[in-house]
Amino acid sequence: MTALIRRRRPSPSHPGRRRSQGQGLVEFAVLVPMFMLLLMGMLEFGLAFSHHQTLQYATREGARAGSALSNGGGKLGCGFGQSPNKAVVDPQIIAAVERVLTSDGSPVKDNLSRIPTIRIYLSNADGSQNGGNVNVWSYNAGAGPIVDGKHLDYTQTSVAWDACNRNANPPAMALGVRLDYTYRMQTGLGAILGMFGQPGGGTLAMQDKTIMNINPTNLNAGS
Repeated sequence: MTALIRRRRPSPSHPGRRRSQGQGLVEFAVLVPMFMLLLMGMLEFGLAFSHHQTLQYATREGARAGSALSNGGGKLGCGFGQSPNKAVVDPQIIAAVERVLTSDGSPVKDNLSRIPTIRIYLSNADGSQNGGNVNVWSYNAGAGPIVDGKHLDYTQTSVAWDACNRNANPPAMALGVRLDYTYRMQTGLGAILGMFGQPGGGTLAMQDKTIMNINPTNLNAGS
């Protein structure tokens, strides 16, 4: 008896299935770049936030030092025997700022050159600078005055508010410390922004300032 062998013909593929697979690939190709962009944005925000927190801590420490190094009710003036010794007040403020910026774990430790200036100024009630009453310290690695046995990385380039003219008696003056910093993006987000013509796509300008009233204490710098 002859066995009958029936050959099965391959079933034709469904056009609808092919279209569905193609659509899935297109959606995948569109969504993945968007997801990666979102992920890089979140990571970059976290890094930038860490840098800005360091700047905040640094200005706070500088302003705290400046508020404590006051005349303390002594005879104001810049002459011999008057209070405080203007030669050591601002360097102590800069040293307090630098200690934070260069501490272990600081994200700006090796990038002090991105902080071109540190400003110490007389502040108005709203936190703005009072006229031209500002001392500017500019970045100059290892060329600054010696504090605690170490050269500061900033030198004074402008003096318009002598420390011996800072009144701590009520109503006390308010002292401000301000930093300007250029943050460089550390993920590919900066390059992507640059491709779309975003000016300075790989950098972000940051600024932080802290204002504190000069305390009426008896802590005199160098007296």
